[in-house]
Amino acid sequence: MTPTATTTDADVLRRIREEILGRRTFLVTSHAKPDGDSIGSQVALAAALRALGKTVRIVNCDPPQPALLSFPGVAGIDVASRVEERYDAVIAVECPDLSRTGVSGLDPNFIINIDHHPGNTSYGAVNWFDQGAAACGEMVFDVIASLGVPLTPEMATGLYVAILTDTGSFHYSSISPRTFDVCRRLLEAGANPVAIARAVFDDNSVGRIRLSSAVLSSMDVDASGRLATLLMTRDMERETGGRYDDTEGLINVPLTVREIQAVALFKEAEPGVYRVSFRSKGAVDVSEVAKQFDGGGHKNASGCTVSGDLPSVRQQVVSRALEAIDRALQASS
Repeated sequence: MTPTATTTDADVLRRIREEILGRRTFLVTSHAKPDGDSIGSQVALAAALRALGKTVRIVNCDPPQPALLSFPGVAGIDVASRVEERYDAVIAVECPDLSRTGVSGLDPNFIINIDHHPGNTSYGAVNWFDQGAAACGEMVFDVIASLGVPLTPEMATGLYVAILTDTGSFHYSSISPRTFDVCRRLLEAGANPVAIARAVFDDNSVGRIRLSSAVLSSMDVDASGRLATLLMTRDMERETGGRYDDTEGLINVPLTVREIQAVALFKEAEPGVYRVSFRSKGAVDVSEVAKQFDGGGHKNASGCTVSGDLPSVRQQVVSRALEAIDRALQASS
């Protein structure tokens, strides 16, 4: 089955198609600490390019999350902080700024930038930004459609992983009828939603369960009952036998409490440096909070890195997150 493109930005999609068809060698990359949308979009796009006879290499500065390694094409991703070779084109997916790839040596190449994050800097020779896409996987679906490449089960699986993970299992407000129409087409092309969900969400180790328990035990809720904070330290990681990436998805647990409107998870990257992930409900825009700390992301899912001692970092983040909650509540009243 050959899918049909759904984007309304036909001109830029046509330009991307022309540039791809006219070039032979490609590097596909995405942001540091790649998530399911990054990885799924990359492997699907690479498979489509190879179906056209192109030479493709996928490079990220960080490895895929262990739960994603069982999916087609993921094990073939190269992990490198620099590339020396020149390519006919570099395609950066889900990356608002080229520096966010963490991969140096990309600049001399022809860049195609495909992203749905607010704040994209339009760093490419060709830039397609669609904030209305629930996941970059929706946009890559349209690229594959424009190329006339029939969807294979491998491509469909990658794109379904992208959409499933970047919508928070279809929880976030970015979901649209387009999202479900694309997913229908992916299932028709061979994606298995039950197997994919089990691989993504049911791949726990004992260490992960213990680490999750420790992180949830750290939960603190502010006096208003609207904001929850979680903490993961390197000591917790060592003591439980879990891994740094084992807390993926755990941030969503406090959001199941009716009163809680937003969650901030503080992960100690190194002494005095914390990666802060945000999740929120409805109108609460946590991307605006992340931007205040030179981060970014989506309205209901974003992140940043903050340096300092933990009490100071927590105070700054909590204060601004509560302001975001207040703005959302005032706007709705």
